[in-house]
Amino acid sequence: MESPCVIEPRRVEARNGSLNASHRWKVLGAGVAANASFSAAANGIPTTAVWMRTSYHFGNAELGLVLGAMGLGLAVSELPWGVATDRLGDRPVLVTGLLATALTLIAIALFGVPSAHGAPAMPLLACAMCVAGLCGGSVNGSSGRAVMSWFKEGERGLAMSIRQTAVPLGGGLGAAVLPWLASRHGFGSVFAALAAMCALSAVAALRWLRSPPHATEQSHTQAATPARGPLADITVWRVAFGIGLLCVPQFAVLTFATIFLHDFGRLGLVGTSATMGVIQTGAMIMRVWSGRHTDRHGNRRAYLRGSTLVAAVGFVALASAVALGRHVPIAITVITIAAAGISVSAWHGVAYAELATLAGPGRAGTALGMANTVVYAGLFVAPTLIPHLLAASSWAGVWLMAGIVALATYPLFPRPLQRRDRIAS
Repeated sequence: MESPCVIEPRRVEARNGSLNASHRWKVLGAGVAANASFSAAANGIPTTAVWMRTSYHFGNAELGLVLGAMGLGLAVSELPWGVATDRLGDRPVLVTGLLATALTLIAIALFGVPSAHGAPAMPLLACAMCVAGLCGGSVNGSSGRAVMSWFKEGERGLAMSIRQTAVPLGGGLGAAVLPWLASRHGFGSVFAALAAMCALSAVAALRWLRSPPHATEQSHTQAATPARGPLADITVWRVAFGIGLLCVPQFAVLTFATIFLHDFGRLGLVGTSATMGVIQTGAMIMRVWSGRHTDRHGNRRAYLRGSTLVAAVGFVALASAVALGRHVPIAITVITIAAAGISVSAWHGVAYAELATLAGPGRAGTALGMANTVVYAGLFVAPTLIPHLLAASSWAGVWLMAGIVALATYPLFPRPLQRRDRIAS
């Protein structure tokens, strides 16, 4: 028989393992809440574009600058926040960023909304949105690094995909609620609601985020094995640029689909909100499926390359439907933009899991910051350039260009490993 002094430590170890396995889902839940709350702002505010254009008396070019300003702030701050996450830890960075974002949104709700005395000037609102982006840049890298550190390699595709469902989840919530708030209660209620979401997410992160038990052991192993950092790794940069470039057509849908549906499709509040909600819900479902699928088959790289082709075909089909105009029922055009929007949003979790795996868990914050810097540069560029492209061509030209950008992403994602390479690795 084994002595009690041998049995008891084993029982304690098993109990701790069970608690840790349970806690990782709380960490994932906190990460999802953080990303969803900020996504409701970054991806939800553009769904109010029709009402923002009217309430603030903006033209399409001014509207594009305001909608892109948050992306500019995110692009500038993502990499510094990612480096800070690797040095300071997930929890302090995430909580600080969420609280700062909430305070910024409260300030906009108080001082940056139309009133009886007039509407704020475009530069003031654009600067405020940029500050919100600077603060919100903390969310992506810190929550992603936390998830990567709590889940093993064979689970990370699914875990990161679940985390990435927070983006369409928040965007879908924004699409469902924010246009209604903007049209019925004004933009003060829009920014106040977003601030409340960020504050509640900060409380969840403060409560549940902590380093996994094996973090110390991991850090010693990584310190003893010098490796080239993500900033000096050309493969990491290629995947980062691929992620960012493939987000450009996605942002084209998220920022200007409501304007397209309103101006071209003549849809009202219910139709535009329903279409955007379908896009976000479909993207959320597809992200979970893709993470599970690639975990089971070990085919992340092949899936990413295939995703670029599917997205390109979707936008070419949309451009064709628009070019045919009256010969295509508006219902077909709506279905086509929904399909294109879902296909160009389904791959995120897989791409981030591949990127973080290439960099290693201890440097995942920096790698994710690199990717998100490029991603949110696209969030600034896309809505800024679309009005000019639209003025120079048509909606068919806008969506055709989105398809070309998606296709150009294909060579940036690495080729799939051969079977013998996967076995060796």
